[in-house]
Amino acid sequence: MGHQSHAAEQRLTSKFLFPAPRQTQLNCSPCIQGTNRLLAWAQVPLTTAEWSAKEKQHTHLFRNSSVLAGVNDLLGTLRSKTSPPILLSLASSAGRHKFTLKTSHLPSITRAFDDPALHVFGDDPEMSDRKKKPEPDIFLLALKRLNAKRTARDERPLTPQECLVFEDSIAGVEAARRAKMRVVWVPHPGLAEVCKGREMDVLMGRTEENGEVPDYGNPAEGSGCGPIVAEDGRMVSEDGIAEMRYSLEDFPYHVYGINVQR
Repeated sequence: MGHQSHAAEQRLTSKFLFPAPRQTQLNCSPCIQGTNRLLAWAQVPLTTAEWSAKEKQHTHLFRNSSVLAGVNDLLGTLRSKTSPPILLSLASSAGRHKFTLKTSHLPSITRAFDDPALHVFGDDPEMSDRKKKPEPDIFLLALKRLNAKRTARDERPLTPQECLVFEDSIAGVEAARRAKMRVVWVPHPGLAEVCKGREMDVLMGRTEENGEVPDYGNPAEGSGCGPIVAEDGRMVSEDGIAEMRYSLEDFPYHVYGINVQR
């Protein structure tokens, strides 16, 4: 679920004058690989270990993070106003400690995801031999835990196709697609800006199809990369599995087969 926590990153990288696409570079790769790519691309004379040490000096700024528009209402509705009730799972590539730093002051998140058995973090013991986003492992593990809960309640297991993932990162969209799950991409406005003209590539999970990172700083050429725009304004992938929304405000639950009690 999207939340804004860019202050620490901005404070850390300001001395190196990173351009806007830096977050896009990180969003495309697993943690260490993405950090190495970022440092090389930006020509920052630091090792991964040195970068990590500097990042730790600014983690206190994560406590200033806030949720994206519409998230509070969405979580409150999904948590207690659906019929039949649905289970919510939290799957984050961040380590448990860093995630807690970012969200412990956000009551809507702690209330919605109140069952630790349905949490999966990047440093989860069961993730030790699995791959992080953009691989599907973290979402498949989350589904495994959801189904264990459903089985204990004598409910049938869910299939990946019955899951709906909310993501703010490019790697997360690709991970959800690889898990065969429907995904709603709600990028931070800065990320949406640098991805203009490449939305369909993101939604189809092919941003690095040829093994090269796109030049996110420049708009894509041609009209073939544009997404399909539905009547309600959402941008939909060619196969209908992924879509992009600029905001989660006034979320149309019925479009996703979610019945809300009024």
